[in-house]
Amino acid sequence: MATTEFLEGPDGRRLGYAKTDGTGPCIVFLSGYKSDMEGTKAVHLEHWARNTGRAFLRFDYSGHGVSGGVFEQGCIGDWADDAHAVIDAVADGPVVLVGSSMGGWIAALLTKRLSNVKGFVGIAAAPDFTEDGFWAGFSEAQRETIMTDGAVALPSDYGDPYIVTKRLIEDGRDHLVLRAPLPMPFPVRLMQGTDDTAVTRDTALAFLDHIDSPDLHLTFVKGVDHRFSDPHCLTLIEEAIVAVGG
Repeated sequence: MATTEFLEGPDGRRLGYAKTDGTGPCIVFLSGYKSDMEGTKAVHLEHWARNTGRAFLRFDYSGHGVSGGVFEQGCIGDWADDAHAVIDAVADGPVVLVGSSMGGWIAALLTKRLSNVKGFVGIAAAPDFTEDGFWAGFSEAQRETIMTDGAVALPSDYGDPYIVTKRLIEDGRDHLVLRAPLPMPFPVRLMQGTDDTAVTRDTALAFLDHIDSPDLHLTFVKGVDHRFSDPHCLTLIEEAIVAVGG
């Protein structure tokens, strides 16, 4: 595995990353909400990239993994700024963005900021989930709690409860990507499991409809959940990266 290094990100946030040198566009893996760069997909893709001679970058947003900061104090805007800072500092030349869950949303935001994106892969991408998932699913009591107390705890199928903050909700509204066409003038591949209980098929279809790309495919994989990380799914991700130019 590549050595973990650190850089100073926005507002002094200490950000951990691991870069594998190689040829072609740098494949940048953007992990999900409360996930980190030690996840199955990130580590597998790093090994695959090294074995095939490809440049690869994985990193942790602030409040995640080895990076500094407190998770509950972060928000979409902060994490997008973190990703932008690491890519600017470490990735040389063109990039292929590979976003998992929340990472798909952040990758979509980066396509508006970066001029050197050559391809996009979304894995169970969760654009706008703070508004269309969290806020839309809150009861009136939960909405009152988050506005009054500043946070509310939600159960999770993937570990400790999610602490959803008022700042996360309000900042998310400043970074929504499904309310207008989303230009991506490069190849795009989206993948979604039919048994995903965290991101719905409707979200995958909405993302498909809002992306304006000359080469856009959405693949549903029957029986696969949100993790999308069994051996078959990992192979599909590799193939998608190659298809978009990685």
